[in-house]
Amino acid sequence: MSFPEDLKYTENDEWVRVEGNKGTAGISDYAQEHLSDVVYVEIMPGEGDSFSKGDPVATIESVKAAADVYAPISGKIISVNEGLADNPELINTDPYGEAWMIRFEIADPSEFDGLMDVAAYKKVCEERDRS
Repeated sequence: MSFPEDLKYTENDEWVRVEGNKGTAGISDYAQEHLSDVVYVEIMPGEGDSFSKGDPVATIESVKAAADVYAPISGKIISVNEGLADNPELINTDPYGEAWMIRFEIADPSEFDGLMDVAAYKKVCEERDRS
């Protein structure tokens, strides 16, 4: 299982990569592994839409379960990964690369401080696995 060090994570298993005032977000390798084979992805906001931290931004369905994906921080959509609709399995094979979900302008950079670094996120995942 992969945990890139350059990302920040949420307790709901979303990741965000920040570059300047822009962010890219998706779901973690841990999340995709627990969902199993992803068969459907719907990204709800469109280009130009604004959203708040915690808003649902996507729905994922797998052979095991369905899950909502939430915005890790607030922003305004620059682009959505349209390719996931036709290739939802990318979430299983490349969750931190080709399977990004949204790219956005960051509305409130201070929200980034509330996210977990890789060490904290790994600890949360390990605690869940022990439960």
